[in-house]
Amino acid sequence: MLDTTDLEILTILQDNARTSNADVARQVGLTPSAVLERIRKLERKGALTGYHARIAPDAVDQGLLAFIYVRTAEKLGEQQVSFEMAEIPEVQEVHHVAGEDCYLVKVRTAGPQELGRLLREEFGRIEAVTSTRSTVVLETVKEDMRLALPPVDRDGGGAVEGDGK
Repeated sequence: MLDTTDLEILTILQDNARTSNADVARQVGLTPSAVLERIRKLERKGALTGYHARIAPDAVDQGLLAFIYVRTAEKLGEQQVSFEMAEIPEVQEVHHVAGEDCYLVKVRTAGPQELGRLLREEFGRIEAVTSTRSTVVLETVKEDMRLALPPVDRDGGGAVEGDGK
């Protein structure tokens, strides 16, 4: 279970993972060594899973964003297709979903020709894939990996009223 200080540290790092331990310590009212120990515990618990740079897709010629709905001939409980799709470099996310399709996959490519090649050559080589349906994104209004963490009362040091703590 995470306490309010853990949530506050996660909120700070989620907003800017480059925030120094000293700056985090000042914001949460702890020493830098105590913050470092809490961060290490959050990493060990699996609550904090990494630190990443966000790269503008257009800057590296990957401006086309598409979602691919994938149907497979896998038997219930098999996951081999998901592992194979996850190995494709252009694939950013693989989600096993309920409904008519088996997977929802997020990909980025340079353009429509590269998306076509990806579908033919990469998805097409996976034997259990029976069909794909692609949705190309025309404009992204919001794309954010941050989670909506419970609010923390930074003035009082505790959680805001109504969070059960």
